[in-house]
Amino acid sequence: MSKKKAMSLLLTAGLVFSVQGAYAQGKEGVPNSQAAAAFDNKIIKKINSDHMYNTVALLSEQPRAAGTDGELKGAMYIKGQFEKYGYQTELQPFKFYDAVRKNVSGTLEIGNKSFHPYVVSGSYSDEVTAEVIHVGKAIAGTVPDAVSGKIALIERGDISFLEKIQNVLNKGAVGVIMYNNSGTSNTFGQAGYGQNIPVVAITKDQGLTLVEQLKAGTKTAHLKVTGSGMEEKTSYNVIAKMKPHKNKDTGQIVMIGAHHDSVPGGPGANDDASGVSAVLELARVMANMPTDTELRFVTFGAEEKGLLGSYHYAGTLSDEEADRMVAHFQMDMIGSKDAGGGHKANGLIMYTIDGKKNLVTDLAAAAGARTALGEAVPYGQLGRSDHQPFHELGIPAALFIHSPLEPWYHTPADTIDKIDKNKLQETAEIVGASVYQIVRPDTPALEHSRVAPGPVDYDFENRPPGA
Repeated sequence: MSKKKAMSLLLTAGLVFSVQGAYAQGKEGVPNSQAAAAFDNKIIKKINSDHMYNTVALLSEQPRAAGTDGELKGAMYIKGQFEKYGYQTELQPFKFYDAVRKNVSGTLEIGNKSFHPYVVSGSYSDEVTAEVIHVGKAIAGTVPDAVSGKIALIERGDISFLEKIQNVLNKGAVGVIMYNNSGTSNTFGQAGYGQNIPVVAITKDQGLTLVEQLKAGTKTAHLKVTGSGMEEKTSYNVIAKMKPHKNKDTGQIVMIGAHHDSVPGGPGANDDASGVSAVLELARVMANMPTDTELRFVTFGAEEKGLLGSYHYAGTLSDEEADRMVAHFQMDMIGSKDAGGGHKANGLIMYTIDGKKNLVTDLAAAAGARTALGEAVPYGQLGRSDHQPFHELGIPAALFIHSPLEPWYHTPADTIDKIDKNKLQETAEIVGASVYQIVRPDTPALEHSRVAPGPVDYDFENRPPGA
């Protein structure tokens, strides 16, 4: 058994039951002991939602899209706050490639018909004339060798745009026409760095008509894209570490994270200045707390570009470091007045990658019932945020978010006036209380627990962000 598995079992056996044991067997989710609450109060009474709200207001004064001056300004502010609280702090730069669109135009002519296609984000600028071949959804293993030297007609769906393009590019395609699988829009799609062929999108009806025409005979297309491409940019992770007392060091690490970048043109108050505000507030509160576990607070860059910052950070971890990480708490969009849709726990849910409970969800479900929220937090299954790379390393991880999302998600209307201080407070208390159960010196050993076993039940909910 690996050291990580052994520690996880110890934590699950000792911590979870010691935390959840503060609850009565008869009335689910209601404390009958003051022990857990006394430890919680060392953290939650210091959490100040006004501090968090002010952080959201400051960070959302301008967009923080990855690779922009706005992102760097936000990252430097976060770094300064960590340093102010006494943490060992690092600004970790990393390169990525971003789509460039300057006077973009795309033309597509097939036979005597002219289309008005959408040039997908990141498409290579080029001009080709070649026969069109339909390759379905371009799933690996289904793309015929006959696509070599031709323009691939691809149906949207099942796998990512980048995978579809790469699968036909690997077979020698010289261009891509992608058609929608629903609705009437042609505005979709993304190409990646190194996918140096022109890629455009058309509507579902246009695509299906073309599929039928190809059944009747060959068609040659003239495809031209200008003003589009990729350029190298720099994004940043901000890392703060606090070592425990050397004589009380368990060797374990707990991480608390959020992403600091926003979508282009969006102030990103909820997405995700709200999560950053809780990371900074918990860093402030825990800066001088006695612990036997290393604390790491990290805000990630380029999450909106495909979790690039968290994957970069996870990729820099040594096997030994990853093995010592026992929990990752990710907060992404935890403050919107308009998210949650009337669901229990004020709309808060914990998403795991595999849809299974883990140490993080066990601790946080119980903490929800003990703290201001007053009830156990449900869990569900979802990726799409920075908990994913840590799950893939075998680290118990969960995303904390209010779901379904607000109507102005990823829009310029994601502003400070939409933020609810109570939601910020509730989530910060839950994560703070959970983390403290791991890092306080008298845990995780069950024999030293001050409360008796008695787990709290919490439910799985199939609640997609758009539901």
